[in-house]
Amino acid sequence: MLPAMPKKVAVVGAGAWGTALAAHAARLEHDVRLWAREPEVARDVNDLAENRLFLEGVSLPKSLRASTDPKEALAGAEIVILVPPSAFLRSVASLVADHVPAGARVVVASKGIDQATLQLMTDVAAEGLNARADDLSALSGPSFAREVASGLPTDVVVASRNAEAAADVAAALHSPMFRVYTSKDPIGVEIGGAMKNVLAIAAGVCDGLGLGTNARAALVTRGLSEMARLGVALGGDPLTFMGLSGVGDLILTSTGALSRNRSLGMKVAEGVDPAKYLASQRTVAEGYLTARAAYRLAQKLGVDAPITEQVYHVLHEGRPLLEAMKMLLTRAQKDELWGIKG
Repeated sequence: MLPAMPKKVAVVGAGAWGTALAAHAARLEHDVRLWAREPEVARDVNDLAENRLFLEGVSLPKSLRASTDPKEALAGAEIVILVPPSAFLRSVASLVADHVPAGARVVVASKGIDQATLQLMTDVAAEGLNARADDLSALSGPSFAREVASGLPTDVVVASRNAEAAADVAAALHSPMFRVYTSKDPIGVEIGGAMKNVLAIAAGVCDGLGLGTNARAALVTRGLSEMARLGVALGGDPLTFMGLSGVGDLILTSTGALSRNRSLGMKVAEGVDPAKYLASQRTVAEGYLTARAAYRLAQKLGVDAPITEQVYHVLHEGRPLLEAMKMLLTRAQKDELWGIKG
């Protein structure tokens, strides 16, 4: 694959993930501008080539420039990557809407489900930008920000109903150390990216309670079934969940030491209040809010999602862990694939 011609790339959101994507694009010799809400982050990126607030200790390309001015950050951009936390995607998209150049490829790298509308992230971004959701792309896959920012090997997927849009983005970001695949199934890719965070919290609880690796493997596998059922109910392709944004990201987030959602689950297993714990952290564990939205979406669609249901009740309704565990373990016997009672 030939190297992509340098492009102007704007990354909107300077948390760990946004900074990592901006650093990767800059290493490919694109002209990259990073929009940061925090002035101290913009100063550190420009003066120290580091984001001390969200990625302390990781050296960034000196060519990467940051700004708190959305007009400056997006001027002339050919690719715009939106990476705010999911709860702020709509407001951030609205903030930058007037500054997105006509014809720019817009990529949504935020992962979650909207709390109020139960929409997926590309639909939320499209409304904020006053754009067509079908022309936007979603980027997901097993990718810890610190490893991407450090240049370690990573595979991701870019999905869009507009195949040309996904291909353009993939070509611009692909490299031997950051392989980018394409997909025509944004629904499946986005559901995978959202649901893996909820299931990783459950995996963290499992590990924190010392239930063993058998239990964790079972939980992750049954969680994958849950993820696929919800995605298919929305119109996603079941095969997508066998890919990078499904099983790939689920394995990473449920087992990796860098997983904020797994860490949240382990804290919950220790008896720590999840809301208080998250309030003490600079970074976001997306699964906390996604658990509520995913539970409501599953109820709305009539999808059986027992793990998601218990994570929601533990995090947001105060259900005791042992009660939640008992409810999962005493469910009726079923056929593995179709849920038919045996």
